[in-house]
Amino acid sequence: MPVLGLGTWRMGEDPGRRAAEVKAVREAIALGYRLIDTAEMYGEGGAETVVGQAVGEALRAGDVRREELFVVSKVYPHNASRRGTREACERSLKRLGLEAVDLYLLHWRGNHPLRDTVAAMQSLVADGRIGHWGVSNFDTDDMEALMHAMGDGPGCAANQVYLSLGERGPEFSLLPWQRERGMPLMAYSPIDQGALAADEGLGELAGRLGVTAAQLALAAVISRPGVAAIPKAVRGAHLKENLAAADLRLDAATLAELDRLHPPPRRKAPLAMI
Repeated sequence: MPVLGLGTWRMGEDPGRRAAEVKAVREAIALGYRLIDTAEMYGEGGAETVVGQAVGEALRAGDVRREELFVVSKVYPHNASRRGTREACERSLKRLGLEAVDLYLLHWRGNHPLRDTVAAMQSLVADGRIGHWGVSNFDTDDMEALMHAMGDGPGCAANQVYLSLGERGPEFSLLPWQRERGMPLMAYSPIDQGALAADEGLGELAGRLGVTAAQLALAAVISRPGVAAIPKAVRGAHLKENLAAADLRLDAATLAELDRLHPPPRRKAPLAMI
């Protein structure tokens, strides 16, 4: 899984923006993005339709091969029963126009027993409808419960949570827990929905490094071992800016200054969600 991808939250909500959003995903693929994250919740399937159209056009044009892309989607918790998970996945695949997604996540923990959701996920892996399965918005205690529900089938491959310089809570216990088990953490909203781009202290430090505040914020997240990030971007300039952040290498002095500007957590706090 690439360490930097494209998020699609809020895409697919307005039919009037669909052409521009499809164009943005097409441009992202042309620039070199290979990880694309979406969910049935985003625009109630609208974002998956946008991604499906863009990916389909890119494949037909020969811009990319299917095996080069890593497509992620998510099931609503209220759909995550043993039968409902499979049905939701089939609907997502139809909107995406794909035979399989590479990673399928439970969007957050709901009322259906985890054992039933896990069984459905493992069945989808066995049938080739998904490559891997995982979860989103699961804190450490949720992950422990998930471990007890997994049985002998394919295990949880990733957990996607809100992680940024402004929201570093997962670094206290969740990220170490996942690292110990070799499980990647996918960071959504890694630039705090753009807010960090206007952070004065971050901007001053970024200026000395010859980059933007948004690039520095993004580089700080993906510099952490075991972490991938999926910032959303629609404008071409932002797509290029985010992609360039993957090439930044932060030295010890820069990381120390980032810790001074945005201190790491000193105690356990509830997992933030957007």
